Amino acid sequence: MSVRDGLLTILSLGPAYGLQLHAELTSRAPHRGPVNVGQIYATLDRLGKQGLIRSSGVTNDGLPLYRLTEQGRRAVDTSRESAAVHTLPEWTEMLDQVIIESTIQPATALALARDYRAWWTEDSARVRLALDGGEHRSDVRLALLARQAQAVAAVAWLGSVSDALIQDDPSRPYSADKPRRGRRPRAAVVAASPDA
Repeated sequence: MSVRDGLLTILSLGPAYGLQLHAELTSRAPHRGPVNVGQIYATLDRLGKQGLIRSSGVTNDGLPLYRLTEQGRRAVDTSRESAAVHTLPEWTEMLDQVIIESTIQPATALALARDYRAWWTEDSARVRLALDGGEHRSDVRLALLARQAQAVAAVAWLGSVSDALIQDDPSRPYSADKPRRGRRPRAAVVAASPDA
């Protein structure tokens, strides 16, 4: 899950302004390094051009609000349907998808964690077969050993996700704490459309 997908998922909670989305992404993805506020606004601009979000008015203090379009809602629904396991999952994106979703729809996060865990378990078996299957150059063997270690770590973490989500409901609405700054309105932030 990229910053783009994280913002779309968070916007499934309802309209929000840019700095608010930055704060929500930071809060809901504590495993991530800091995301530049400028990256948030650039991503919001791209999402608007792609028709995934649109303007939703302004806050009481004049900050532009963004909301999902129908196309944006479909994109979020699609990302919730299955874990991104077409190829070797990128670690941070796997964490993003499971952790951010756990703060919005824990049951969906649990299903994603199960899908990822099944993939990593199968991958671990494939890697073991490759390691046992013959001689490898040292660089190939090291890569296989690294992938094996990553699979073991992923399976363990994803197992703990299930335990954590069963014990605690981490879902929450937008924070009531408002970030102090945000982008000021400009002419036509994102063209309004009647579909959302």
